[in-house]
Amino acid sequence: MRSPRVEHRGKLPLIDAVIALPLPDRRELAGYLGPFRLEGMWQVKSRHPMVFGYSALVAEPDGRLLAFNDSGDTLSFAPPGVAGTKPRANWIRFERKAANKSARDVESATRDPATGGYWVGLEGRNSIVRLSPKLAATGEVAPTGMRGWGVNTGPEALSRLPDGRFVTIREIPPTLIEPRLHDAVLFAGDPIEHPHGQPFRFDGPDNFSVVDMTLLPDGRALILMRRLLWPFPLRFAGRIVIADTRRIRPGRTWHSVPLASLASVLPVDNFEAIAAVPQPDGRITIWVMSDDNMMRVLQRTLLWKLTVDPKRLPWPE
Repeated sequence: MRSPRVEHRGKLPLIDAVIALPLPDRRELAGYLGPFRLEGMWQVKSRHPMVFGYSALVAEPDGRLLAFNDSGDTLSFAPPGVAGTKPRANWIRFERKAANKSARDVESATRDPATGGYWVGLEGRNSIVRLSPKLAATGEVAPTGMRGWGVNTGPEALSRLPDGRFVTIREIPPTLIEPRLHDAVLFAGDPIEHPHGQPFRFDGPDNFSVVDMTLLPDGRALILMRRLLWPFPLRFAGRIVIADTRRIRPGRTWHSVPLASLASVLPVDNFEAIAAVPQPDGRITIWVMSDDNMMRVLQRTLLWKLTVDPKRLPWPE
């Protein structure tokens, strides 16, 4: 959606309400969510023009989540059950003028735990932007391996691996002949400093788009995928799959294993953001957030809390 930036000068609250939604029957959920347990679901309601369209989610060290939307705005908030201050909105200070949406359409994000800085993937430009901890751009690159990824089908997943390498995955397969295989690029380090990445393919479920990725402490990746079932009324289905980042090889196919089906019979929407948060007991909290595309009548900003024991997750070959 090519919406212009709306500068807010009034005193509307960032979030009007966070409404807990009733959980479906546990037995029904188990048939769809596999090893995951759904702990809670909430709808985030807001009239604020900066609060919409979240396509990437990063877990912060203090327990807060930082959500990036497709207009270059961010929302830092403490999710339900996590103590914290009020939500804070911000926006990315890009190096170049970002008057149109394609110049600030953030669809993926990752964080460097050592510096607190970020990298974001811009869909409209097929570029990667490096950000300071205060969200000021410090570099941008349009890697040659991403130049053919299309205007609206670009780097939807981006992660910094524990060894300092970076991985990004294209949203959709390049051809209908191979509906499982997505273009992907492996960078030797910071893409701004190492822009000549090595291509490989990511293998996911048939006819699903890659929309975000998060890493577990052991190096496995959870990849969130989505499919539009029917445009009117808007209905979506999702998948969560797992892949072992240690098995990424340039020029080869990186295989995944399906874990959960976010089926349309459940309270789902356009889920596009995922973040993993390790817990002291060894379990992992998984937060999943939806992109309402600023269509608040037709779509919702949903937040799901899932938990999983990583010992129950497979190690894909």
